[in-house]
Amino acid sequence: MEELPIYKLFISHNGKGDEEYLNFFHRLLEAPDFNWEDYGVPGENDTNQLEEQIKPVQLVIILSGLYNRRPKLIQKQVEISHEMNKPLILIRPYGMEEVPTQLEPLANDIIGWNRVCIVETILENI
Repeated sequence: MEELPIYKLFISHNGKGDEEYLNFFHRLLEAPDFNWEDYGVPGENDTNQLEEQIKPVQLVIILSGLYNRRPKLIQKQVEISHEMNKPLILIRPYGMEEVPTQLEPLANDIIGWNRVCIVETILENI
């Protein structure tokens, strides 16, 4: 039996216990035949820490619903991903269609919360 690859992802975060992050995390856990590792470390991360977290990943996922609560942190995560030429997927705020206008032009893809669409989009952008 062929071993499935482990995809290296950075998933945006606002800190421990963030409901939107946890919801997204669990959707990926439920995806069959999809192995992944999140290199994002929730908490107060400075630029150097964020760079170290993003450097080894294949793809950056930004939960755009977190932008309104911590715009500077999310913007920094986006900037670092672009500086490192990492593909960027933007996840719409849960239950909404609109994404922050500042982030929209920076994304390779913008998707909702459907687990199948999330996995397909990750695979298409890696």
